[in-house]
Amino acid sequence: MSIKESLVPVERIDGSILILRGQKVILSFILAELYGVETKVLNQAVKRNLKRFPDDFMFQLDNDEVASLVSQNVTPHKKYFGGHLPYAFTQEGIAMLSSVINSKRAIQVNIEIMRTFVKMRQMIASNIELAKKLDELEKRYDEQFQIVFQAIRELMEPPKKSKNPIGFG
Repeated sequence: MSIKESLVPVERIDGSILILRGQKVILSFILAELYGVETKVLNQAVKRNLKRFPDDFMFQLDNDEVASLVSQNVTPHKKYFGGHLPYAFTQEGIAMLSSVINSKRAIQVNIEIMRTFVKMRQMIASNIELAKKLDELEKRYDEQFQIVFQAIRELMEPPKKSKNPIGFG
């Protein structure tokens, strides 16, 4: 299967990656949806293979983190989790999932997720390099270019997600 024939759009994967506890993660119920399995099936497979998932591969969210996700509209309601606190999987944990959920779809989706993580890392590294070069240029040129440099820095910032207003505009 080529990249053009991917099972899941890159935007869907990219939009599923959250930062929790300082790590990029995808939540268990989202991974289950992407893999085409029930969340309880994914959780059971993980619980049967806990030795494969050390703390830097996976962790379970606490009530405060769940409340924060609900308040940020990442999930519609706490009941959405089915009475259980979800797991958060790091890139390494997601890679390990392909060994415990051995379906063709799960393997293909994992490949797509790994590619998305790699692209994100490359974009971050590229922005860091660009920022360094911009700093060097800024030191060489006087204040007449300060507005230009500021505009470039603003363009480098990721877009801020705005909440859709409720009601009529």
